[in-house]
Amino acid sequence: MIFKKYGYAWITLSFFLGSLLLHWYFGWQSFVSEAAEHGQAPERSEYLNQMFRDTFENWQSEFLQLLWQVCGLAYFLYVGSPSSKENDDRVEAKIDALLVMHGDKGFEIMEKLDKHYLREDAHAEPHGHGELNDILGTLRQDRTKEAS
Repeated sequence: MIFKKYGYAWITLSFFLGSLLLHWYFGWQSFVSEAAEHGQAPERSEYLNQMFRDTFENWQSEFLQLLWQVCGLAYFLYVGSPSSKENDDRVEAKIDALLVMHGDKGFEIMEKLDKHYLREDAHAEPHGHGELNDILGTLRQDRTKEAS
């Protein structure tokens, strides 16, 4: 189940590990070849020193930059920074308010939509969903008073 749910992460991890292993393998081949050209025996400590340096240089210049851009931006989008908020939440709030005006049938439609789009049980909720519940609660009270 964990492989299916996080398939993209597993594929990315396997690409990363595969490229790292190939980088170290071909680095070793090159290091042995260079040592042979100079008539020396290859030393593992010198090789590890060189490969760690090269790996961390690549890591800093490529992976950390990309990691920050992808994960950082995804995080800010998730927490809802002001620059990432869309008008969808406002439109959703207006539609919910219109559905409330249809009484019980409107609430039934809202519940079905929320279940269909996984808007419960710790799944994604629109920004300001708590505020929306307050607004809808006010509208419900107004509808109840009108009906009495």
